[in-house]
Order: sequence, then structure tokens, then C-alpha cells
Amino acid sequence: MKIVFLGGGNMANALIGGMLKQGFVPSDIEVIDPGADARAKLAASYAVNCHESAATAPASPDILVLAVKPQQMKEAVAPLVSKLGSAVVISIAAGLDMTALSRWLGGHRQIVRCMPNTPALIGAGITGLCALPEVSASERDAAERVLRAVGTTVWIADEAQMDGVTALSGSGPAYVFLFIEAMQQAAADLGFTPEQGRQLAIETVQGAAALAAQSSEPASLLRERVTSKGGTTEAALNKMADMGVKAGIVAGVKAAQARGQELGKLLGAG
Repeated sequence: MKIVFLGGGNMANALIGGMLKQGFVPSDIEVIDPGADARAKLAASYAVNCHESAATAPASPDILVLAVKPQQMKEAVAPLVSKLGSAVVISIAAGLDMTALSRWLGGHRQIVRCMPNTPALIGAGITGLCALPEVSASERDAAERVLRAVGTTVWIADEAQMDGVTALSGSGPAYVFLFIEAMQQAAADLGFTPEQGRQLAIETVQGAAALAAQSSEPASLLRERVTSKGGTTEAALNKMADMGVKAGIVAGVKAAQARGQELGKLLGAG
């Protein structure tokens, strides 16, 4: 299988590193990136073939991974249109819909749109995927194999929901980091050292997430089990409710989804 990456940034590095751990071989992977430093890093780290431009990249790859910024996509893919063949095109560019991508790729329809998140950088990501109807089952499997190299995957039938995926899991790590940040601030206010506050906050989040992942019960029930009537947890949750914490999170996710829709229209114009 021949796989070409357009763009050699952080997410491309994460995908390539994960793919090699899963059995892909360096000779099957080619990367196009105009940056000499990026190419040198990729070649040194993974022994993959790198190209300054599309001119020297192989034609008709099995998979083409679009890993450039969405604002650069239209210009970046133009030199590859004549080289696509029957390649499955995987886009990890946030906000760009498949209609725009297909138009910029000369009407190519074997496209899978993906939304990974930053924990993919350590192999712990979650990626939402959506494919055009022309993508076969085997092509979907091939795309999923690439993205599973950096975590788990979820297929989304309706592309309109990809903005929701972006809002939930794409932006979601920032919400969790904000919670950790608040916990550490509270720890400091309570007299703990920065090191103690960091350990207590992060390991609490890790443990709670692991418990929720292993349990078949809803998060609401797990929360209730920690909350004794008249106890400390109830006092904390009541104060958070007064401050609108849960409502703010829900509203924030919806705001992210709405902004994703707006950006998609702007990015896909032209």
C-alpha cells in the first residue's frame, strides 16, 4: 500500500509514528512538505521518503492524507489533481467539507473527512470519520486503519454532524484542560504546592475517565454515587450548579459547533 501525506506537521508525525508501530513500513509512506526542517525531521525519525513538492511525489497512491491547514488546502492540492488516480483521499483539515474538497480535487469522490483530536499525538485520540457515498467498504477500512494508528474511531453517517464532532471531541481536550486548570487553582488556594495540585488534579481526571470508560452505567449515576447527602461533594456540586458550570459547558459545545458551521462556509468558498 502506497500512502502519501500532504503536509508533515504534528498530526502527520503522530499518524506516521502510529502507523509504523502497527505494521506499516517506511517505504510505503511518502511525505510532501516544503519545509526543509520538517522533511529532515520526518526522514530522521521514521526513515520515510520526503518531497519538497508534489512534482516528485508518486502518482496514483492508494491513500492521500491531506494534513495541511484548511486555509492552505485549495492551493496545496492543486498540483496533485492529475496524480490522484483512484486514491482514497483522507482529509484531517478541520471545517472543510467534502463538497469543497471534491471541487478542488477535480471532482474526485473517494474522500473521507476526519476530525482527530490532540491526544492523538500520544496515541490516545478519538477520531470522527465521514465518507462520501462513492467510498467502498474496503476503502473505508483502509482509511480507518490509518486513523486507528493514533487512537479509536467513530463513523458518522451525516457530514453535517462533523461540526458537532469538532465541538465535542476536537475542541474537547481544551475543556478538560480548563477543568484541570481550575482544580489546580483551587489546590493552590487551599495551600497545596504546584506539584501536589498538578498530581491531585490530573490523576483524579485520569482515574474518573478510566472508571467511566469501564462502566456500563451513565456518568450521571457514577456522579450520584460519589455524592453523599449533606456531604462535601454535594456542597461542591451545588455551588457549581449555582455558578452555571454544567449549563456553561453545554452552551460552550453548542457555540463551538455553530462556529464550526460558520468557518466551514468561509473555508469552502471558492
